[in-house]
Amino acid sequence: MSSSVQLFRDQKYHELKRQCIQQRRLFDDPEFPASDESLFYERAPPKKVEWKRPKDLCEDPYLFVNGISSHDLHQGSLGNCWFVAACSCLALRKSLWQQVIPDFEEQEWDSKKPEKYAGIFRFRFWCFGKWTEVVVDDLLPTIDGELIYCHSNAKNEFWSALLEKAYAKLAGSYEALDGGSAADAIVDFTGAVAESIDLVQGKYSEIISEQMKLFEDLLKVHKRGGLISCFITSSFGSANEVETEMGLVIGHAYSVTAIRKLHLGERLTFSFKAEKLFMIRLRNPWGNREWNGAWSDNSEEWKKVSNAECKRLGLTIENDGEFWMTFEDWCKNFTDVDICRIVNTSYFSIHKTWEKKMMHGAWAKNSEPLLNRSGGCFDNKTFLQNPQYIFDVKKTEDKVLVSLQQEDRRRYKKEGKGDNITIGFEIFKVEDNRNYRLHKLTVQERVATSPYINTRTVFLKRILKQGRYILIPTTYLPGITAKFILRLFTDVPSKLRELTADKPKMTCWSLLCGYPRRVTQIKIHSAEGLQKQDRSGGADPYVLIKCENQKVRSPVQHDTTSAIFNTQVIFYRKNINSPVIVQVWNSNILCDQFLGQALLAASPNDPREQQTLRLRGRGSQEADEVPGHITVKVFSSDDLVEL
Repeated sequence: MSSSVQLFRDQKYHELKRQCIQQRRLFDDPEFPASDESLFYERAPPKKVEWKRPKDLCEDPYLFVNGISSHDLHQGSLGNCWFVAACSCLALRKSLWQQVIPDFEEQEWDSKKPEKYAGIFRFRFWCFGKWTEVVVDDLLPTIDGELIYCHSNAKNEFWSALLEKAYAKLAGSYEALDGGSAADAIVDFTGAVAESIDLVQGKYSEIISEQMKLFEDLLKVHKRGGLISCFITSSFGSANEVETEMGLVIGHAYSVTAIRKLHLGERLTFSFKAEKLFMIRLRNPWGNREWNGAWSDNSEEWKKVSNAECKRLGLTIENDGEFWMTFEDWCKNFTDVDICRIVNTSYFSIHKTWEKKMMHGAWAKNSEPLLNRSGGCFDNKTFLQNPQYIFDVKKTEDKVLVSLQQEDRRRYKKEGKGDNITIGFEIFKVEDNRNYRLHKLTVQERVATSPYINTRTVFLKRILKQGRYILIPTTYLPGITAKFILRLFTDVPSKLRELTADKPKMTCWSLLCGYPRRVTQIKIHSAEGLQKQDRSGGADPYVLIKCENQKVRSPVQHDTTSAIFNTQVIFYRKNINSPVIVQVWNSNILCDQFLGQALLAASPNDPREQQTLRLRGRGSQEADEVPGHITVKVFSSDDLVEL
């Protein structure tokens, strides 16, 4: 077994199976017994449940009958259509389901060697950043000889029922799976990055440009192995699982099984405005009840499409729960979509490769403000008393994907604490040389805010400019404790790390070399009216900020004598009488040229408003003036944990 896989309840599959075969008995799982405590914690099933093994339900049981397919599954009496929708998505991707059902051939029933069967199976789930192996026996809950939960079309196929049992064991009971999110199950099956989109709030049915962008995004996700599910939220006070006039079920998760551009025949060019239709195929986990609008199985529209095109699309005219609809109709009829991206981190790929960093963290309460890590959202005064993570964007600009995931709370449902916490995060552009925690927002720029929502995962994608950033994950309310994982994907390595220190550490060297007495923050907004440096009348300026033995250099601004920098720096200063020097230089191929400088005393009493300073030549504060001026903001404090 791979060392990266952890064992749930420390149960070793091969060891347990070997013992059962030696003792000629079938496995009974003591960690998830065939009893009421594994079934429910509150609502008992309507009739007496009998736990039966597959061989008691049919003559020739198999894990798979004719392979694995999204049509294998049917939802039972449990309200877990979301789990069945996630399984339907999983069944579409062989590379993914083989991770969840490892060594499936070894686990399969062998009719030629019945003595090798031990009634034990294993499945793997991505739990909170780690692949976790869950072992189960083959005793399944039945009423009147029928499986009551997830089951297959074929009476003798059991992969879905056994997978559901392993997932229920992880959650604490079958009832803990009642009501959930397909996105959560898909993340648990794959380690994907989940994003939830509200189609109503985003006005995707009205704004055609946004609709087309979403279609292309979903098409790309689907082509690259991602999994997608969708549902219709019930409005306040209305019942779930009620069918609409168009045959869709409210409060019910559907899996997306295909996304295509449908090529229309030549003779249709005049009757349709476009030669391509944007189409989406869905599956109802019930295995029946389908959309009855345009492009439904028996609709007139299909008669106009060539047989070859129908075959290419895999069109079947059966009440099997699978149906096509136009993307426009889909945006009008569904309210929410969950997109699960399989983010490519392989260097041996033709597609874009992402650099991934993952951190485990926690919101933890402490009465000491500098030690508190449960400060709540941005609206709270204690907001900065949260975990803080720093990362760098090295390119001029880079697309960044952020996923914040709280721990799975289903196992706490028995105690009435199974609901997700409302979580989110903020991203700030900070000083280019910051290495200590942020204590006060002054010159920093708030560049991104995630949605705050009580889902397991919160996702955000943003294009960020070059520089250093702090990401602050938070609960909505202060004082809440919980664990989380933070995943960051960038084009080039981001050096994501947690900031734990509040100020420079006092060491033995501090006694010899001195310890900082003052902290100073500076934001260089711009430099204007600079001396022209080339024939076209422009320059390629950058700023160099010096303090004691430290230097920070801004990116070069090209072809301008009035440059916007927005460069931020922070210095912990030992010699408070030595000024901070801000120099402006012109970038040249052979030798950079000095354009002027300003000296900053940067004392705590200096004005904190934006100020404009004249550039001077080298030397003291009284050196000759040169063309140009800089606009800066300066904050200083003798309390090293103020800024």
